[in-house]
Amino acid sequence: MANLLINVHCPSSNTKRLRDALVNGAAHPDLANITVRVTEPLKATADDVFWADAVILGTTVNFGYMSGAMKDFFDRSYETCLEKTEGLPYAIALRGRSDATGAKASMEKIVTGLKWRAVQEPLLCIGDFKESFVIEWQELGLTVAAGLDSGIY
Repeated sequence: MANLLINVHCPSSNTKRLRDALVNGAAHPDLANITVRVTEPLKATADDVFWADAVILGTTVNFGYMSGAMKDFFDRSYETCLEKTEGLPYAIALRGRSDATGAKASMEKIVTGLKWRAVQEPLLCIGDFKESFVIEWQELGLTVAAGLDSGIY
């Protein structure tokens, strides 16, 4: 069995739909060897990261930056995870109304410091909410879980 941590800040009904889409993708019936743990950044701990064989981090973009909840997660877990989680496969999903450049850059700096390994480019869903965002987040969940299930990472 492989463990996938999905850690998503979802303050609205639309972002909850995106988180649920990630979970649905990761829980595809053909992926029998994946255990999924879903957390929220304010509740997630370094122990959740230690449990995981891969992580998907999802957050809203607030004022061009990751949510305060996601920043809090990194603030509380960074030092504990440093040097103990190197090489951890991860993916990032961002949802914002406008530019996500700052949020993307800040999250990438943190995971670079942790020496985690990106398994795909960050997913950026920007602008008015579209149903296509749900499909994109579901595909991200499926892609990361399938890579983990197949032993690619």
